[in-house]
Amino acid sequence: MKQEFLMTTCAIAACLALGDARAQEAAAPAQDVAQQQTVMVKGKRANRVSKGATGLPMEVKDTPQTISTIDKDEMADFGLTGSNEALALATGINVEQYETNRATFNARGFEIQLTQVDGLGMTNSWGTVVGREDTFLFERIELIRGANGLLTGVGNASGTINYIRKRPTNQDGGEVTVTGGSHGLKRVGLDYNKVLTEDGAWAARVVVAHEDKDSYLRDLHDKRTSLYGVVDGQIGDNGTLTIGVTGVNAKQDSPMWGSLTLLRSDGTQADFAVGSSTAPDWAYWNTKSVTSFAEYSHRLSPDWEAKFTVNRRHGDEATKLLYAYSNTGMLNPDDTGLIGWPYHSISHTDSRVLDANLSGQFSAFGRSHSLLVGVSNSKETTATDIYAATSNNFLPLPAFPYGGDAYPEPEWGAREPSTSGEQTLTRVYAASRIALTDSLKTIVGVNAVRHWRAGESRYGSGGQLLDPTTKKLSPYLGFTYDFTPNVLGYASYSDIFLPQEQADVKGDLLAPVKGTNAEVGVKADWLDKRLLTTFAVFTSKEQGLATYAGIDANQQYYYEAKDVKSKGFETEVTGRINKDAKLTLGYTHLTLTGPDGHGIYEWVPRNTLNFRVDSRMPFLPALRMGLGGRWQSDVSKIGSAEQPAYMVANAFAAYELTKDATLRLNINNLFDKKYIGGLAYGAIYGAPRNGAVTLEYKL
Repeated sequence: MKQEFLMTTCAIAACLALGDARAQEAAAPAQDVAQQQTVMVKGKRANRVSKGATGLPMEVKDTPQTISTIDKDEMADFGLTGSNEALALATGINVEQYETNRATFNARGFEIQLTQVDGLGMTNSWGTVVGREDTFLFERIELIRGANGLLTGVGNASGTINYIRKRPTNQDGGEVTVTGGSHGLKRVGLDYNKVLTEDGAWAARVVVAHEDKDSYLRDLHDKRTSLYGVVDGQIGDNGTLTIGVTGVNAKQDSPMWGSLTLLRSDGTQADFAVGSSTAPDWAYWNTKSVTSFAEYSHRLSPDWEAKFTVNRRHGDEATKLLYAYSNTGMLNPDDTGLIGWPYHSISHTDSRVLDANLSGQFSAFGRSHSLLVGVSNSKETTATDIYAATSNNFLPLPAFPYGGDAYPEPEWGAREPSTSGEQTLTRVYAASRIALTDSLKTIVGVNAVRHWRAGESRYGSGGQLLDPTTKKLSPYLGFTYDFTPNVLGYASYSDIFLPQEQADVKGDLLAPVKGTNAEVGVKADWLDKRLLTTFAVFTSKEQGLATYAGIDANQQYYYEAKDVKSKGFETEVTGRINKDAKLTLGYTHLTLTGPDGHGIYEWVPRNTLNFRVDSRMPFLPALRMGLGGRWQSDVSKIGSAEQPAYMVANAFAAYELTKDATLRLNINNLFDKKYIGGLAYGAIYGAPRNGAVTLEYKL
């Protein structure tokens, strides 16, 4: 990883040197011509927009689905340096942090299995995300709720998480941040932009973040370094090239594999200290990744553009872990009954996404319309090798909670292959926004998909593939209607199609999920378009969704296909109340029913409320204060724990020492609420009250 970091740094340094040389050349008399030629790239930098839920460049208000965003200022204000913590404050998103290093997310009752960066990505294995993204690398995080098949050709009714990278800007400058806080938190960050040529044709940006901290959980220690470098500029008169590399090195000592067992055999629920952990002191979970991307856009005419993107990622994981479990799924009344399963592995993941599309505007029937057509190919391979424990295997553990020395590290055997898998996704897609009248617009889209897979699922049981190839044609249809210049109504419909990695009791992988998703809503602008309100009613049906059914004779989980229906409504208010105050308030209500018409997936909260508000203090303009948080209704899981309804609130106060220096205090879990973070796959107590102080300085 040090080599990748060094290569990236050298590449950025070379670009800076190139910038100085080209700046001297730009002083030639042809400056007027150069300025004329670089209008395109500077304009693109200044007017970058999201392609949201449709692939078309549209405002959030004009998109026929609900979209929420958390921008870099909000993440900085609330001290949300990790992506999971940021997502926990988003409308309609539930973060299931079932281990210290793995989590799943759900929305509208279903797991979010599609995570993208700049609109490109593949589905996550089992919806599981390892580690956290450092939010300092991103301009914002977009949360697109509802059907997402139009984005990749496969998807479900939950939504999509889209991380938008920081890109070069048209001005020199940046910031440096230094943070210290609870549990030995130490953090530094640097974000700097440099215009490389005098005519503005080329620019570069470097973002670095390093974090080192202990935890409220016993013996847990995290260290993470992230480095991102990106350069963009103009090629000829009509081309724009962007190249970037991200390297991440994360180390976690004494992580939990699996989570807490809280239910006792006498029917009572254990109540342990929040810092309780099942991890031994010899455990670790280290991850490294290098992601590179290149984008080339070519303006064919004032209204049409061709774009080609390639994205590659290589990831490595090295683990020594202990899974503490009970054969009965419960503790004894004296909190004994846990058994230890030691595990040691090396894993590799390689993924590549290629995308080529043509987009633009055309006129017909006296109106302007937009069109996007494209083709993409994605490939991912995974491989895991293990070192079998040759001693101290499946030993009984003492009564919980125990110390980090309770389970001695075993002797490990030779490295041997364990599981490997591969999947490819090829699709041809098209989307168009057609103006039927001045007020009525329709968005139509279609995906022709071919999905192929071989080998074993990374987290599954390695079941048999009955049919490795799946072909599917999925439509998307949406309408928007402007009732007034400020009020828009919309409706959208999409098919749902998603391959699954879970196996049934016979060992056969389940067929892909199929179903439908529909949404109807109203969006309105207020206060001179500073404030946006959204109200949406949604319904979806997923046919053949993998649902946990038990453990077979070989101690493997097996699943059965169930038809699950979700329906409910969401509302969100977001924007500025005035020039000094911002507000985001979101509420989600849903019902989930299984094939028998009764409730299902009881660990998904049926009601959630999210809020973020901050304002500059009129009596002291240099001071800004904010409060953010999340409330959810009660959840439970049959054979596991229960968590009553609860709320967690976070607060900040930021004081501008000078025009360039700001000092910020963050307090998380302000009321020191004790709660279980999620029950989908286990249970971990959430962090107690903690704080941090940050100094930000603009360069």
